[in-house]
Amino acid sequence: MRLLIVGALGGQISAATRIAMDHGAKVAHVDTIEQATAALRAGRGADLLMVDARLDIAALIAANEAEHIVVPVVAAGVGIDPSLAAKAIRAGAKEYISLPPEPELIAAVLAAISDDERPLIAEDASMKQVIALADQIAASDASIMITGESGVGKEVLARYVHKKSKRKDKPFIAVNCAAIPEHLLESELFGHEKGAFTGAIARRIGKFEEADGGTLLLDEISEMDLRLQSKLLRALQERVIDRVGGGKPVPVNIRVLATSNRDLGGLVRAGEFREDLLYRLNVVNLRIPPLRERKDDLAALAKFFIEKYARSNGRSARSLSQPAMTQVFAHAWPGNVRELENAMHRAVLLSNGEEVAAEAIRAPDGAPVGARNDLGAAIEAGQVAARALVGRTVAHVEQDLILETLTNCLGNRTHAAHILGISIRTLRNKLKLYSDDGVRVPPPPTGQAA
Repeated sequence: MRLLIVGALGGQISAATRIAMDHGAKVAHVDTIEQATAALRAGRGADLLMVDARLDIAALIAANEAEHIVVPVVAAGVGIDPSLAAKAIRAGAKEYISLPPEPELIAAVLAAISDDERPLIAEDASMKQVIALADQIAASDASIMITGESGVGKEVLARYVHKKSKRKDKPFIAVNCAAIPEHLLESELFGHEKGAFTGAIARRIGKFEEADGGTLLLDEISEMDLRLQSKLLRALQERVIDRVGGGKPVPVNIRVLATSNRDLGGLVRAGEFREDLLYRLNVVNLRIPPLRERKDDLAALAKFFIEKYARSNGRSARSLSQPAMTQVFAHAWPGNVRELENAMHRAVLLSNGEEVAAEAIRAPDGAPVGARNDLGAAIEAGQVAARALVGRTVAHVEQDLILETLTNCLGNRTHAAHILGISIRTLRNKLKLYSDDGVRVPPPPTGQAA
C-alpha cells in the first residue's frame, strides 16, 4: 500500500505518517497539488492520496484525469468541520478524515483501498495443491496465468507469489484491465510522452516502468482489446515498451502475472484473444477451484471474516452457530470468497448474541442465503426471457434478456456476463446505453463496482 500525503495536514503529517506506516503503508509527502501530479506522472506511484482539505482537491483530480492518472483521494482537515468535509466530498474526495487522526479510522481507510494484507487462507486439500505449485515456481521469472471464477482470490494468490519471489522487495503493481476504459488503458500501462494527446503536458510513466524490478499483475487480461494485446506481446517478448507518442523503446525488467475468469482457449478460437499472447502468459497455470469445491476453506474463511468484522465494528467476539454453518455449507456461493466476505460482514451486523444465528446469513436483498440457488435461477430466467421472440426486434429481445438475467443475479454484473456469454465490459456498455435511454437498470450488490 503506497500513500502520498499532499499538503501540511494542519501540522499532523508526522502523526498520520506514523499511523499509516504502522499499518504497513509506504508513505511519501509533497507540499502542493502540482507536486502531487508531477510525482505520479514521474512514476512515484500511489494507491491513495491523503490531501489537505484546504487545498484545491477538484483541481488535483482534474489535473490527474487530464493525464490519464486515476488515484483515489481522501481529504483530511483539523477537527470535525461539516462544511469543509462536504466541500471535499463534492470535489471528488472519497472520504474525509478529521485530524488529529484516529488510528482505527486511517486503518479502515487503508483497508478499504488496498487488499495488500489479505491473508491467503488454505485449509482444503485442493487449495493446498495450488499453493504448493505456487511455492515451487515463485522464485522463477516465468509468467503465470491465474484462473478461476470471479471472487475466488486470484489477486490474493498473485500477491502471495510476489512475496515468495526474489522480487519481493520491489514493487507489486496491479492493473485491472476491465476497470479502465480502453482509450486510457494503453497510457496507464505504457505511459505517454508530452503532447501525445490533448492534456498530455508532460511525460507520464506507466505501470510497466513503475513496476520495474518487481511484478506487474494484469487483472482480467481477457478484457484487453486485440490492438493492445499486440503491444503487450512485444513488451513480453523483447522486454521493452513504447510510451504513447514515443519513438524510443524503453527497457523494463519485470515479471508479469495475469488473471482471468473466462475461458481463454474459447476466446482464442473466437478470435477475441491472441493465441501467441496466451502461450507467452500461460507458462504456468494456477487454477483456483471455486469455493463450493473447497469445503474446508469455506469453514476457515467464514470464521476468519466473522472475527475480522466483529473486531472492526467494535463487537464482542462472534462465532457461527451450528445451524448457521450448515446454511453456509448449503449455499453454492457463486460469488465465491467475495460473496462470502460480504455475507459474513452482514451477519456480524445483524447478530446480537455471541453466536451468529442462521437467520443472520442473508443475501443483499434480505433473502436467506441458501434458500435458493441464484445462479440456477438466473440461468432459468435467461431461458424464459429468450422465448416469445416472434414479432420483436433483436435489440429489444437482447435488452430484456440482459435485464432479466441481471435482476435474477441480484445485480451482480460478473455473474450475469458469465451466464450471458459476454464480457463484463460489453455488459457494462450495454447497461450504460439502457440507462441513458431512461431504462431502469438493477444496481450492483454491495461491494461490487458498477
